[in-house]
Amino acid sequence: MSTRLSVPKEKLKFVLLEGIHPWAVDALREDGYTQVATYPKALAGKELVQAIGDAHFVGIRSRTLLTEAVLDQASKLTAIGAFCIGTNQIDLRAAMLRGIPVFNAPFSNTRSVAELVLAEIIMLVRGIPEKNAILHRSGWVKSAAHSYEVRGKTLGIVGYGHIGTQIGVLAEQLGMSVAFYDIETKLPLGNARQVASLDALLAVSDIVTLHVPETPQTKDMIGAAQLERMKPGSHLINASRGTVVDIDALAAALERKHLHGAAIDVFPVEPQGNDSVFESALIRYSNNGSTASAVNFPEVTLPEHTGRSRLLHIHRNVPGVLARVNDRFSAAGINIDAQYLRTNEEVGYVVIDVDTTASQVALDALCSIPGTIRCRILY
Repeated sequence: MSTRLSVPKEKLKFVLLEGIHPWAVDALREDGYTQVATYPKALAGKELVQAIGDAHFVGIRSRTLLTEAVLDQASKLTAIGAFCIGTNQIDLRAAMLRGIPVFNAPFSNTRSVAELVLAEIIMLVRGIPEKNAILHRSGWVKSAAHSYEVRGKTLGIVGYGHIGTQIGVLAEQLGMSVAFYDIETKLPLGNARQVASLDALLAVSDIVTLHVPETPQTKDMIGAAQLERMKPGSHLINASRGTVVDIDALAAALERKHLHGAAIDVFPVEPQGNDSVFESALIRYSNNGSTASAVNFPEVTLPEHTGRSRLLHIHRNVPGVLARVNDRFSAAGINIDAQYLRTNEEVGYVVIDVDTTASQVALDALCSIPGTIRCRILY
């Protein structure tokens, strides 16, 4: 069953959940989108379905769960924006098979996290959090025991991606040695060196910082056994996902002083509430069909289509679809001004620019092609 969308932008509905920054509404309205509903927190169950049931575009952060069952009840949904890095809160395959690209913001907080981790490294190695906590309990620790400079210490980075690489560069400027572990072979920046295993990294690091996604492979990747392999008196930082560290095992390692400190920025269960700057991936897709940075969809970067109508055709990736498109356009006497195609293992995405006078006939031809998942026209 395919879905057809032929709606002018002022009638397209955006739903923004989880307190996405008011700049989002401003950006949408400046671009001509007036149907914008906002919610300060995540929704679930019937409230979520009611909120997005007639939405064309949905913006969320990390707490709203867009499962296959939820997507089934949002028949108009055209695209999803995750205003964060992670997308595990969205059933990406279910969205893809319904012709719904999902966009995230992979660079939105890279520098912020890197600077925060650098500050945590310095604070932990100096022992400041513990001394501060004791002072607030009417204690006084004058001793400089277990307080050190970070210069000469070894920082171990688990996950050498956008954030991990920046942390490594900043740490080297403070005189630290940098080692990293990643499941892929990565090109080191500066004097960083890649080690062969997680265990090897834990054994040589004075501070270990985690920057990995939430996957079945990373769940509890730092448990009792891994903490035991860390150097006595070392420190752990988790600014990735709450499920990556076994919190009980970490607490035990801290209590027996095997680790001297930890900075935990994420937890397996967290309270609601957030603030974030709006990223324009949804506006770009709504306006011209570009899917660059979509995490579950063939990526197409498109030019503007001024003076033409643009047709978007999402279909199951089976042989012959493009040939059928061209045959039907030829039979209808429709001239194609431009055409773009990208596929992945399961879906294909065709974008076609035609003269505006032929746009409705062209849309009808597209939507009738076997294997069509969703077709849409941009004016």
